[in-house]
Amino acid sequence: MQANETREEGAQPLEALAGLRVLDIATFVAAPFCGTILADFGAEVIKIEQPGAGDSLRQFGTPTECGDSLVWMSESRNKKTVTLDLRTPEGAAIFRRLATQADVVLENFRPGTLEKWGLGYEDLKALNPRLIMLRITAYGQTGPKRNEPGFARIAHAFSGLSDLAGEADGPPVVPGSTSMADYVSGMWGAIGILTALRALEKTGEGQYIDIGLYESVFRLLDEIAPAYAKFGVVRRRMGADTINVVPHSHYQTASGEWVALACTNDRMFARLAEVMGRPELATEYPSSTARVAGRERINGLVGEWIGRHPLAQVLALTREGGVPCAQVYSIADIFADPQYAARGNLMEVDDPRVGHLVLPAAVPHLSATPATFKHAGRALGADNRDVLGGLLGLDDGELAALANAGVI
Repeated sequence: MQANETREEGAQPLEALAGLRVLDIATFVAAPFCGTILADFGAEVIKIEQPGAGDSLRQFGTPTECGDSLVWMSESRNKKTVTLDLRTPEGAAIFRRLATQADVVLENFRPGTLEKWGLGYEDLKALNPRLIMLRITAYGQTGPKRNEPGFARIAHAFSGLSDLAGEADGPPVVPGSTSMADYVSGMWGAIGILTALRALEKTGEGQYIDIGLYESVFRLLDEIAPAYAKFGVVRRRMGADTINVVPHSHYQTASGEWVALACTNDRMFARLAEVMGRPELATEYPSSTARVAGRERINGLVGEWIGRHPLAQVLALTREGGVPCAQVYSIADIFADPQYAARGNLMEVDDPRVGHLVLPAAVPHLSATPATFKHAGRALGADNRDVLGGLLGLDDGELAALANAGVI
């Protein structure tokens, strides 16, 4: 079917990544979240876990009736789940067989771990030259810190992000979610895999993708590297403010709520000045440079104006004036907002193990091949028979023997 052909009403949407088989042997969030993205768009993602305990993500976060966490239910959605002890010769041998029938492997073991088990990239490439492997670790596969452990909080610190988060006279704070580096790394991983698949079409050869958690965050920190290299500028914490744009901060309304307001250019500031009833400010502060120099006074004027009006009036006036402004939302506000409802950002599903769930919907929105939802995170080993039996041809007796030996 061509992309511009119309599907019959009621037909299942096309899945852009259908036919792509992914083996997810990683733990927690970073590399597995890459698998979640791929699974949302139709890839067959086989989550391989340690027999008995499974991925630690099952116990990370708020527990549910079935014993698995809400994080697991959300971020392991659409994945098949298989148990396999890669540390055993039998488990490693089974994994090699799976790798010959896979397109992608996702892993986040410390460098050298898979090689020790005979499952490193070169080992698997010898069996499947087209294989693509995503390797996400704290510091990447090379460098003096390559063998050191780390989680997202460590990545935030090492990348320079934590040093920018917090008030100017206070300590560094958590920059939003403590898992942000994990999720961002998963997104970079998905970009890397799709890029490698494109290269595979041209060369017929697979490759590995090497990501350090800290790199995923460092790459997002706009001009801090060139500004330091060229001018020796070390950016410091500024609370809600922004280094080179004013007013661009958070302000409290008369009714107590906080709003975010962003004037990123001269036209926006002129519109704000009109809304505030102070059009002369646009002449007094005609450029970003002038506004940055007058940061304290401008923030004071904007804060005083917003502080005299209740939330609804602030939002109405700025909307009518074409000034970007939004309430600083809690999750309760998000659930009540019609924009989230209109966009389908909160996906309601029924799970056989825990009942009703609301999960964040997939991103991005694709017009012809949208994401699809099949199921939330599955029980440990739920698909052993389907994958090991159906894909590798192991019969019930062989599966039982592997289970008794602790291999699966």
